[in-house]
Amino acid sequence: MMNSEQKNKEKEAVINIEDLQIKFGSLEVLKGISLQLYKGENLVVLGKSGTGKSVLIKCIIRLLQSDQGQINVLGEEVNSLKSKELDEMRKQVGFLFQSGALYDSMTVRQNLEFPLRRIKKDLSEKEIEDKVKEVLENVGLPDSMYKMPSELSGGMKKRISLARTIIVDPSIILYDEPTTGLDPVTSHEISLLINDIQKKYKTSSIIITHDIECARTVANRIIMLQDGVVYKEGNLEEFENTSDELVNSYFQNQNTINLNKI
Repeated sequence: MMNSEQKNKEKEAVINIEDLQIKFGSLEVLKGISLQLYKGENLVVLGKSGTGKSVLIKCIIRLLQSDQGQINVLGEEVNSLKSKELDEMRKQVGFLFQSGALYDSMTVRQNLEFPLRRIKKDLSEKEIEDKVKEVLENVGLPDSMYKMPSELSGGMKKRISLARTIIVDPSIILYDEPTTGLDPVTSHEISLLINDIQKKYKTSSIIITHDIECARTVANRIIMLQDGVVYKEGNLEEFENTSDELVNSYFQNQNTINLNKI
């Protein structure tokens, strides 16, 4: 029987990162990260605050410039891309910001139309309207088209932000703490929605989180960061059955926090 590492070697990597390093001043955040995202999978990156999780995915689309290492996305070497080439690559990578980053002065419909008009310029008005209705249906908010962001709850804002991410049909989605600030029930709903999106849109995703319950729901594979390096990699079963004290204490502490919230 093949182990998880042998199985991974047979898959197609849509993101391949080798020896990624970045520091801010004298602070080394990532100290040589290497990882792969395989086609069609949800890869969860776990770690406590300050371990460089969000920095990692910002480097992938070059919102931050790494100091060393290689980042290959869909066959393109990110750090070598010129401005127009980088823009083309980014069109294939959806990014769900932790804050949602909706435009406060725009309705939900306008927020969704904005990236669609910029990226899918050949669409007719009818096709744009149909696409907006489709993604709102898929995130469970078909009646929110004319609401303003100020009228939405935290969970609804996350759903609309996800709708805006998927409306341009990205191959890859990068989720930055998708359940942060949400109550346990809403967090679980968002986690289930991530799985629905994976199935409906055939996406490959990296989910940055410190939420163990989110990881349990969405992860096909998990990577844990600690002190700027990959500390452990494996599936959920391998994480939950390990004898590693650091991993066990982290999972147990997270479980206690979730139970207290409930």
